[in-house]
Amino acid sequence: MRITSHLNPKIKNLIRLGKGRGKDRKELFVFEGIKEIELALEAGVEIHSFYYCEDIAEANLLEKFLSRIDPAVVYEITPAIFSRLAYRESSGGMLVVGKSAYLKLSDIRLTGHPMILVLESVEKPGNLGGILRTADAAGVDAVLICDPLTDLYNPNIIRSSLGTIFTKQVVVCTTSDALSWLRAHHISIFATDLFTDAYYQDVDFTSPCAIVMGTEHNGLSRFWLEAADRRIKIPMHGSIDSLNVSTAAAILVFEAVRQRNISSR
Repeated sequence: MRITSHLNPKIKNLIRLGKGRGKDRKELFVFEGIKEIELALEAGVEIHSFYYCEDIAEANLLEKFLSRIDPAVVYEITPAIFSRLAYRESSGGMLVVGKSAYLKLSDIRLTGHPMILVLESVEKPGNLGGILRTADAAGVDAVLICDPLTDLYNPNIIRSSLGTIFTKQVVVCTTSDALSWLRAHHISIFATDLFTDAYYQDVDFTSPCAIVMGTEHNGLSRFWLEAADRRIKIPMHGSIDSLNVSTAAAILVFEAVRQRNISSR
């Protein structure tokens, strides 16, 4: 089916979804980008609808994606409509509406020595997306997002994660449920804290562990600081006392990866 008017109901609904509005917002989400679409299809994300502009999309990629999508949910749109819908110029001429799928803690499958990343009340989509990219690169088992201040399928999270939101086990849950789950699986908890004396490079991350991060403004709540097995911090040698949460998460997670690589030799 070819859509030529931006007044078409499907296009109007797509615009509302992209802005985080509309009655289907919790069930559906919009994303674009070649890598994002590729990872979503590999992860088995259920596709609600697929829009493409033949004048923009690369023929080989389009054919590859269309071969994996039900033709009944595929719509061709004009360049004018696509330019109105796309968030960025390098989106590849394709845009997807996916069906939201929220994992539960009980759905998580762990490796023998799991590493979990726990995020408390992280608000900025760009930070969350960056952390998900780190989690993918480091092979983190799962990311627990506790008491979030933004929707997991916010288009900015998907974009900044480069689609890695689809490659990791990501669970939205309460803080208390996350702690109960970690305790039940005998996972040590390392909480970030500006006021501790323990530096991250001096602790042992080789056993099953969870690294808990808070917001840059407020840090972690007392709940996590009191529940932690160890409190850790990154040494600061300049004028500021903390890093962007995405940067800090990368430093801590890859220190854990470094230690585990040495331990396994």
